[in-house]
Amino acid sequence: MIPKTVQEAERRLAELRAEIRRHDRLYYELDAPVISDAEYDALMRELIAIEEAYPELVTPESPSQRVGGAVAEGFAAIAHRSPMLSLANAFSPDELRAFDERLRRALGIDVVEYVAELKIDGLAVSLTYEEGRFRYGATRGDGLQGEDITANLRTLRSIPLELERPVSLDVRGEVFMTRSNFLKLNAEMEAAGKPPFANPRNASAGSLRQLDPAVTAQRPLEIFVYGIGYLAGATVGTHWEALQLLKDLGLRTNPHARICRGIEEVIRYCEEWTAARDTLDYAIDGVVVKVNDLAAHELLGATAKSPRWAVAYKFPAEQAITVLREIQVSVGRTGVVTPVAIFDPVELAGTTVTRASLHNQDLIEARDLRVGDYIVVQKAGDIIPEVLRSLPERRTGSEVPFRMPGECPECGAPLVQLAGEVAVRCVNTSCPARLIEGIVHFASRDAMDIDGLGPALVTQLVRAGLVSTPADLYALQAEQVASLERMGERSARNLMEALARSKDRGLARLLFALGIPHVGAGVARSLAEHFGTVDALIAAATRDGGQALLSVPDVGPVIAESVSRFFAEPANQKLIADLRAAGVVMTEERTAPGEGPLQEKRVVVTGTLATMSRKEAEDAIRAAGGIPSGSVSRNTDFVVAGEKAGAKLQKARELGITVLDEDGFLALLGFREDERAE
Repeated sequence: MIPKTVQEAERRLAELRAEIRRHDRLYYELDAPVISDAEYDALMRELIAIEEAYPELVTPESPSQRVGGAVAEGFAAIAHRSPMLSLANAFSPDELRAFDERLRRALGIDVVEYVAELKIDGLAVSLTYEEGRFRYGATRGDGLQGEDITANLRTLRSIPLELERPVSLDVRGEVFMTRSNFLKLNAEMEAAGKPPFANPRNASAGSLRQLDPAVTAQRPLEIFVYGIGYLAGATVGTHWEALQLLKDLGLRTNPHARICRGIEEVIRYCEEWTAARDTLDYAIDGVVVKVNDLAAHELLGATAKSPRWAVAYKFPAEQAITVLREIQVSVGRTGVVTPVAIFDPVELAGTTVTRASLHNQDLIEARDLRVGDYIVVQKAGDIIPEVLRSLPERRTGSEVPFRMPGECPECGAPLVQLAGEVAVRCVNTSCPARLIEGIVHFASRDAMDIDGLGPALVTQLVRAGLVSTPADLYALQAEQVASLERMGERSARNLMEALARSKDRGLARLLFALGIPHVGAGVARSLAEHFGTVDALIAAATRDGGQALLSVPDVGPVIAESVSRFFAEPANQKLIADLRAAGVVMTEERTAPGEGPLQEKRVVVTGTLATMSRKEAEDAIRAAGGIPSGSVSRNTDFVVAGEKAGAKLQKARELGITVLDEDGFLALLGFREDERAE
């Protein structure tokens, strides 16, 4: 229920925010949730509903602000208040003993007290809090400055936006992904025809460095914090006290840290976790060993690269030798054909492994792999099986080199390799291997938005022989759908109505729905608005190798070649004809520039504006007769620079293009001061 007054809304929002923060801490920091996911979601829905009704009460620290903001154009640099140094490595107990001997000699003591912590295999970050509120965060970078990934870090529920006390500090931590969530993510990536991540660390780094925070918000990232780079408003004398302070502030620390008196206790800790690392649901690649006494840190100092008071003990990699029996190829939704190694079973990291992706022909050649070879395999990040190399010294002469097939193994269509890509693709959208996922994508919300047509129903339709291309969806009869498992007359009728509605989505969404490689929703919109009809687009795409496409904003050579190849494929030409015959709209309303102060001016918006979103700014440009653009060139008339404007602002200055701040932009649009305040 929405409160009727601002005062009531403020009180309820304060209650909800405190309650949600409490449950976040119980779930992530204490691992002791007391409510179900559904109950948590209900609290969040109420919070969002009240904030939508009273937008002036939204604060940056509200849990609702974790969903991601505007897409960034790049990452600005942030200087660390204290360097984020890397650690020296130790690979054996003897190297740990040598490390300890150097420290004892430097400190003039017989026994050093250490803190041993698990070394999480993720991405190191720094979080800055001012008076208890999260202000910004950055990657390690070169140690002196990192990339500003504040918007992405805000999406992690395991990072509190407000601490339990108003302390100012820089927190060091490791963002990671659990094994189970990593496997789920890779399954989703493969189902969408996208290349899977090699290991959890790559998945974490790739997810955290997305230019669109909304993508990061969908990725299951977590964090453990492990140290303090700067602190004001509290004091600690040991590293162990620092960990306890972080925990008391509501930050998530790893529960397996241990105080060790002397290096032999550290070695026993390392041996324990070398044997037990597979019992965790997250990847660790070693143990970090730190002197506990912070005063000793000052005495020992650091080299240019690493502190003298800490070392990382690295676990030995678990590898096995086996025989490569076969290289198979699989086809994803976007047509990418991936070679897969099939080898004799081996035990790695607690599981039996028989196959591993080889990604592409270039990798196979770089690692000199032949069918029949003895090969060395390991689990990258203890998760993904990986073929490291062949053992040519064991060859008998019967081994057979591998070459990617020239035709799709599923449909027989010629395989192509687009310029600038290592991937080989089947471009036939009717290929059986691509069909189910392709139709799921066709029906998705940002494409044709066919309500009720999910993976389970699509699979039934394909297996029943009712659908073999997206166009077949529009030939379905209600009684055919009603006869399928878990369907009935009402569900069938609803699907028929959804299919009928989807015919009017327009050319932009149709182009995105077709799953053309490299054509996302934004590029599809640019193509649709530029050409207006599918016939005009096809004519441009199939003439002179698609050179005419290069005149479209946001379309470069790679995209142009991809679109040209797609429409040159006979099966895709037939698909367009069938969709047209079914009544699918293949035109886009081309809005003529209006009259106004920006008449026919090209305007680029970069950075974050305080008074409007990026979309609202672009709509305002169109309403004023201008043409919003995504890239800066000599044809650009104005660049509107908000906060954290990046490379586009720099390029505008280099080209001598007029740069407007937000007030100047609003003034040019004709907004009065009172309208701006509103």
